[in-house]
Amino acid sequence: MRRETLVLSAMISALLLSAGYALAADTESAKEKAQTQKQEQVYGSQLMTRQERIEYRAKIRAATTAEEREQIRNEHHEQMKERAKARGVTLPDKPPVNGGGMGPGAGMGPGGGMGPGGGGMGPGGGR
Repeated sequence: MRRETLVLSAMISALLLSAGYALAADTESAKEKAQTQKQEQVYGSQLMTRQERIEYRAKIRAATTAEEREQIRNEHHEQMKERAKARGVTLPDKPPVNGGGMGPGAGMGPGGGMGPGGGGMGPGGGR
């Protein structure tokens, strides 16, 4: 009986451990997908090469002030409007607010994680 209990405990532990790895992999995959979607929010990205998008993001990240980032976005917006016109494509009149999430502080804000106030799956009475 004792041996059966130990074997059963070992099997359950192995199952829980593998489920934890699978959940972690799913979480990483979701994070990568969200990051890709966030990156594609560059105004006119459909008119840019991959290298141009990379360079634009690097420029935005390198800017040290909000004014500098805004100037980069506005110049980019004008370039994309001209490119769209030349290709016969229609883009929105205004660029995404705050560059579509680019720049410092674009991560998860308060309550977005698994800590206090976050969306964790701990015990509780539900809301």
